[in-house]
Amino acid sequence: MLNTATAKRFAPVFAALGDETRLMLVTKLSKGEPRSIAQLTEGSKITRQAMTKHLRVLEEAGVVTSTRTGRQSHFALEAQSFKDMEEYLQFVGRAWENSLHRLKAFVESKSE
Repeated sequence: MLNTATAKRFAPVFAALGDETRLMLVTKLSKGEPRSIAQLTEGSKITRQAMTKHLRVLEEAGVVTSTRTGRQSHFALEAQSFKDMEEYLQFVGRAWENSLHRLKAFVESKSE
C-alpha cells in the first residue's frame, strides 16, 4: 500500500493537519454541520483572513470542502478523506506490529 502515489496523496493531508489551528478547525467541523468563516472564528482571536488561509490549506489537502451560499462560504469535513487516512494508519500500524513480532521471534530464537 505504501508507494510513491500513496505518499504523494497523504503527505499534504498530514502536513495540513500538522498545525494547531487547523486541528482546532477539524474538531469544530467534526460536529457534522457545515460552518461559515464567521462561525469558525467565533470565540477565537484568529482573524477572518487568517481563518480563510487555514481553511484553504485544508481544502487543498482534501480535508474540507466548501460550498458557496450567496456571499458566504460554508466549510465541512470531507468524510472520505478521513476514512482513507484511517485505512492508511491501520496499514502502517499492522506493518509495525508485524515488524515487532518478527523482532521478538528473532530475539527469542537467539536467546535459546
